[in-house]
Amino acid sequence: MTSPERATPPPQQQYAERTYRSPAALVGGVLLLLLGLWLGGDALLRGDAHTRLTALFALLLGVPLVAAYTLRPLVRAGEDRLLVRNPFRTITLPWGAVEGLRASFSTEVATTGGGKYQLWAIPVSLRQRKKANRQAMRGAGAAGPRFGPNADAGGPVPRAMADQSLDELRELKERAAGRKGAEGEPVVRWAYEVLVPSVVGVIGLAVMIAL
Repeated sequence: MTSPERATPPPQQQYAERTYRSPAALVGGVLLLLLGLWLGGDALLRGDAHTRLTALFALLLGVPLVAAYTLRPLVRAGEDRLLVRNPFRTITLPWGAVEGLRASFSTEVATTGGGKYQLWAIPVSLRQRKKANRQAMRGAGAAGPRFGPNADAGGPVPRAMADQSLDELRELKERAAGRKGAEGEPVVRWAYEVLVPSVVGVIGLAVMIAL
């Protein structure tokens, strides 16, 4: 006799990580870096010794700061944790340590321990939010078409991009509720790769200006 086959449990559904960045900040950062490198490179190639040193320290100060505020900000959401990369810090938050996410004039995440961290990668556009609210009000007051495939069909309520992103993050947080891998404490790491060259640049520029 053949033994009955054991039923294998269904595989646990996996969710791909979601990454959030500001396209406008990325484009602006690249343009600023190209401009700064062009001006600084010209001074390094054609200037005298004092000008070259001044340009070098200015680049050490400016390039990391521009990159920190435009290219570096990122929010990455996975099944178990939320990673927030801001200009000068990287915060890793297990979903169990996240109390809530909100957006007023900026987006921020609140932790169960009372901490608050801004989400630089998800900026709030008040203009975009007002436009979405006006579209929602017009959609609520307007009657849908009486004939055709869209008859009496109400479309989705318009939402600003920041509000949509936070809705997705809240959904991920709810899915992680009670999961063992989502437990833990927040971990904060300073971005020394930004801070150290910026400090050297400030000190160097102060010395060059004083000479």
